[in-house]
Amino acid sequence: MASEKLAVFWFRRDLRLNDNKALHYALREHVHVLPLFIFDEDIINSLPKDDHRVSFIYDVLEDMHKELMKSGSGLRIERGRPVDVLQKLCRDLPVEAVFCNWDHEPYGRDRDDQVARSLKDQGVAFTQYLDHMVMDMDEVMKKDGNPYHVFTPYSRQWRTILQAKHLQSFDIEKYKAHFADKQYARFPSRKQLQMQASALKAPDAKIDEEVLRRYDKDRDYPARNGTSRLGVHLRFGTVSIRQVVRLGMQWNDTFVNELIWREFYAMIMWHYPEVITRSFKPAYDRIRWQNDEAAFVRWKKGMTGYPMVDAGMRQLEQTGYMHNRLRMLTASFLSKHLLTDWRWGEAWFGEKLFDYELSSNNGGWQWSAGTGCDAAPYFRIFNPETQQKKFDPEGHYLKLFIPELGTGQYPAPMIDHRKARERCLREYRKALDNSK
Repeated sequence: MASEKLAVFWFRRDLRLNDNKALHYALREHVHVLPLFIFDEDIINSLPKDDHRVSFIYDVLEDMHKELMKSGSGLRIERGRPVDVLQKLCRDLPVEAVFCNWDHEPYGRDRDDQVARSLKDQGVAFTQYLDHMVMDMDEVMKKDGNPYHVFTPYSRQWRTILQAKHLQSFDIEKYKAHFADKQYARFPSRKQLQMQASALKAPDAKIDEEVLRRYDKDRDYPARNGTSRLGVHLRFGTVSIRQVVRLGMQWNDTFVNELIWREFYAMIMWHYPEVITRSFKPAYDRIRWQNDEAAFVRWKKGMTGYPMVDAGMRQLEQTGYMHNRLRMLTASFLSKHLLTDWRWGEAWFGEKLFDYELSSNNGGWQWSAGTGCDAAPYFRIFNPETQQKKFDPEGHYLKLFIPELGTGQYPAPMIDHRKARERCLREYRKALDNSK
């Protein structure tokens, strides 16, 4: 095997061979760059062997490997704990540097700190760049230097400081000859990695101009092709956030606002990682949740008797995706109608969503439950029937997921909306009163 010095590029949530910031710098600064992906056992050991997100990652990596092979290189795929894999790789090969794009979530930060210490002990440089967000976590701050807690002023400041440098592309094609020789590549089968293909498939990574130009008009109607369906691709970096923002700014400002929400929630989790386990507003941790297991099961199965809620839950189960309007409605129903701890629902979405991203999922659930930094007020309680009349008046969405609607097989509502609303208001007020 050749003895030339190697740099390793470690793919994580940036699964693409174009406009990839850390990959650009690795290739620009080193003649031989080994592209690496690690199936992290600290994560995948707790997932089903046919987990749809892991299956999606494998498919994307396979396409990347084939592309690299055209130029005489290839991906190296490993399974294990990242710190152990990288330690061994740096012992076995003449590695002088490891590059990657950083992660804002607590697990990723702890993992990378551990890796950085380990590589330093081995005399290997460890370099990271921001790639999955437009703004750094400390870049959009209030005048007093503290983080924003409210979205609207955050979004105004985000737009104010946005410059061309934030959205520039990072060329890979120019340096593709610097990918390491295929002798270093290793692409195991799913069986060798102890995985299985999932029957669920993610939408293609297509940035659809027609859809985005109508985004503000169509996005709330789940029966329409009105949303970008880019969530999974932003989550795993199969598209560049910079490219998506550039196009969004040309085509639809409402869509850009949704991308800023993603950055807002990432910033909140960076500065307040405790939101993973508790309410951003501590007073809401005093709520006396009912936490009825049987009711929770009915919600998960889409059998609450409220068609708009049930269609959303069945869409999630059957496709790994749920329309954003339904995410708000189903989360509100669980936390406020059923008085079930929002963390139960957050965990369920974490199991099922293709585009599951901890900060966005946590932020969305706390918004719906009224417990978050910039949340829907606790007294805002979605009426499922009103939502249906407004956003699916002809029932087209309902018919897609509830074929038995209107028959005796479909259950009656499990709880009365008016009574549920009164109970919710009563319990939330008690919690807030007790915190004074």
